[in-house]
Amino acid sequence: MRALLLAATMLAGTFAATPTLAAEKPATPAAAALPADAGAMPEGKLGNQVVPKAYRLDFNLDPAQDRFSGHTEIDVTVNQPGRYVWMHGRDLAVKTVAAKVGTRTIPGTFRQADETGVALLTFAQPLPAGAVTLVFDYDAAFNGGPTGLFHVHVDNQWYSWSQFESIDARAAFPAFDQPGFKTPYTVTITTPAGQRAVSNAPEVSTTTTGTKTVHHFAPTLPLPSYLVAVMAGPFVSVDGAIPADAQRARPLPLRVISTRPNADKLTFALEGTKGIVTHLENYFGQAFPFPKLDQITAPIMPGAMENAGADLYEDSLLALDDHASTAQKRGFGMVVAHELAHQWFGDMVSPAWWDDIWLNESFANWMGFRIGNEWRPDLNIGAGALAEGFSAMGTDALLAGRPIHQPIARNAQIDAAFDTITYGKGGHVVAMIAAFMGDTKFRDGVRGYMARHRYGNASTADFFGAMADAAGDPRILPAMQSFTDQQGVPLVTFAPAGKGKWTATQSRYVRLGTQAPDQTWGVPLCLRQGDARACELLVDKTATVSIDGKGALMPNAGGTGYYRFELPAAQWDALIAQGASLPGGEALALSDSLSASFQAGRASPAQLVAAARTLGANPDSYASDEATTLLSSLDDRGLLTPAAHAGLTRLASEIRKPQLAKLGFDPRKGAHLADDPDTQQRRVALVAELANVAEDAATNATLTKAADGFLTGDAAALDPSFYNSAFKAWLKVHGVDGARRLMETALSSEDPLLRPAALRAIGRSNDPAVAKWLLEDFSDKRLRVNEKLMGVALTIASPATRDYGFGWANAHIDSLLASGAGIFLTRSLPQVVSGFCSTDKAKAIAAWRPHFANNSGALELERAIERVNDCAVLKDQRAADLSATLAAVR
Repeated sequence: MRALLLAATMLAGTFAATPTLAAEKPATPAAAALPADAGAMPEGKLGNQVVPKAYRLDFNLDPAQDRFSGHTEIDVTVNQPGRYVWMHGRDLAVKTVAAKVGTRTIPGTFRQADETGVALLTFAQPLPAGAVTLVFDYDAAFNGGPTGLFHVHVDNQWYSWSQFESIDARAAFPAFDQPGFKTPYTVTITTPAGQRAVSNAPEVSTTTTGTKTVHHFAPTLPLPSYLVAVMAGPFVSVDGAIPADAQRARPLPLRVISTRPNADKLTFALEGTKGIVTHLENYFGQAFPFPKLDQITAPIMPGAMENAGADLYEDSLLALDDHASTAQKRGFGMVVAHELAHQWFGDMVSPAWWDDIWLNESFANWMGFRIGNEWRPDLNIGAGALAEGFSAMGTDALLAGRPIHQPIARNAQIDAAFDTITYGKGGHVVAMIAAFMGDTKFRDGVRGYMARHRYGNASTADFFGAMADAAGDPRILPAMQSFTDQQGVPLVTFAPAGKGKWTATQSRYVRLGTQAPDQTWGVPLCLRQGDARACELLVDKTATVSIDGKGALMPNAGGTGYYRFELPAAQWDALIAQGASLPGGEALALSDSLSASFQAGRASPAQLVAAARTLGANPDSYASDEATTLLSSLDDRGLLTPAAHAGLTRLASEIRKPQLAKLGFDPRKGAHLADDPDTQQRRVALVAELANVAEDAATNATLTKAADGFLTGDAAALDPSFYNSAFKAWLKVHGVDGARRLMETALSSEDPLLRPAALRAIGRSNDPAVAKWLLEDFSDKRLRVNEKLMGVALTIASPATRDYGFGWANAHIDSLLASGAGIFLTRSLPQVVSGFCSTDKAKAIAAWRPHFANNSGALELERAIERVNDCAVLKDQRAADLSATLAAVR
């Protein structure tokens, strides 16, 4: 799975004052009421008392209905005879349960035992050891958000999809829903006549009788339940095949499948997928591991999901053409490469339990950027991996945290593993290990790991063992484990130790006002000074490192190291002076470490301003985008005085206006298609910064005029790459009346870029009147569940409406958490309240603890509280000096 969405965009949409966000769920019995002789309810792993061997899933899906029905048969091996079987099923209305043992049928009952979907089967007679088939008939409600089986109304038609990771397969069928159980699945889907159905394996036959069509699919290769795909609706597709290559003797059937409004936007994804699969086959040294590949879109999918042979994506990731923006093409390349890498690493070889999910996601994240970059080098996709890794350090630096690899004992802990630590930190650590080992040795280790566990399960220890074998270096294993098995960001502090020598001392990075335990890592340390480069594994707390070069020291050569660095003031100044000429990854490392130094009480405000100027001139779009990120974020959080805010607008204008003037800016559709992709992306970023941070009147006027033309019927007046900036600028002029008009534009459209961009503009209006209308007065059934969550998030994320939005969320917290919006909601809500900057607000956020107890949001809530307290300390100790420095900018 690839979670694309920032907290503020995950919670997308609007609410009426008293929203009804989810159907009332049936009450689940207390564990104390369960039969005493059933044994303790498993809160995590089920154990091996009963082990599934094969599933036959028969679904009756009419997406236009509120409910679906199913018939499930599971062949199991009973290892411990008895009347009771622990398994999974959540919010299922189970009508009949039976166990078939030879010619006998033993009736049973189904009882959901807790809210996570642990279920108890009770049979009239003990089940004997050996082969048994469990049989269920049931029905359940479709969800309105992307979890379990969900349905969405699109352009007057209904569609349904499945999203089962992590533990939501149990909401669609009775299951032994944990990744260590891999079995074949034989799926049958009955739909209204004429509709299409999609699952993991090829469709082998259809039979239409009256108003129904029955779709039969071949048995799958062994899969865990979370990778099963079940989809139905009046889909459209473009069909093709990936040509045979050195790894695969036959063409691979390929389809891109979507809702009808996207019918003319799927060819780019079809052709792009072909190239990405070929690059992946070359890397893994083997053919695509499943008999066909479907790439499917859903309008409310938060990112993408790697269902074996049937990947699912948010619409805008696949619905694009050659004229799409660089950002959208980068998203396609990275996320498609990520999900398709999972087909080998995650689907063919699956984690044994959820504590190893980091292996799937961290590796796929690294592969997504790597293979995406191989597919289209001109898009500069690869640089985004480092940007994401450095961003993750902001979370990893908190005391409230977790290691990449951690034990997971309870179901309620599972979803918390899908966070920036797994994706951003994990991907960066994989890149660091690969760079230190060398690309060929690392690839050989991956291939060895895949060969040993083909179509099976594996653990972190298995992966580390394969890497150590390939590296031939016994130090690699403890070095990797030091990063995966403990939280925190290493800080390497450098001090001159004579000509060409430096003393490097490692510690755990902390912000002002916090203390952390003493830790050491096995840091693959690489330095660059001019053309000279030196690398060594720093395993002790302090070591002397040598490098014989000229010019400023770059303590993180290439930016691939997952660590921060600290330098004496003179060496900082020398490195900052080179900010415009550093390679992109090193410029990102400079920006991250300097920002971290300021937040720890060391780097000066003047150094931040100097770095903004030099980094802003860096030719790499990722690096240049970082120039004023910290300063503008501190402004948003209230650290700057009005005079300092004015200084920041002058600084942003000084840096960006000449750059945009040199590139030119015409907001009309396709006006800049002749430019190279990185130049196109740089222009989009420049316009956004001039409009928002610099508050440039001319830029905002140009955007407003273009948006006005677009909204009055001139489709060519505004290029989609400028939707976000233009709608925001336009709304500043038009207020609540404009919000009403923009909302109608959004709800009347199924365009995968226009609709969300219009909704985002309303949510982040930064206008109290618009926020009140949005949260208190507006209601429309056309708004989807996930869209009903963005307004609150973006209202809280905007400085002028932050307090109002938090107050509204505080009053509706239970409804928000019951919205059924899927795996990321309970983590995203705490994330969006992290932008406050006072101890009083931290206490108010802490009052949410009872609402997040025992769910995946508990850790994110503690992180939010810590961030808000840290900001209060920073404001108290550094805001005055920072404001004075910025106020003096002319």
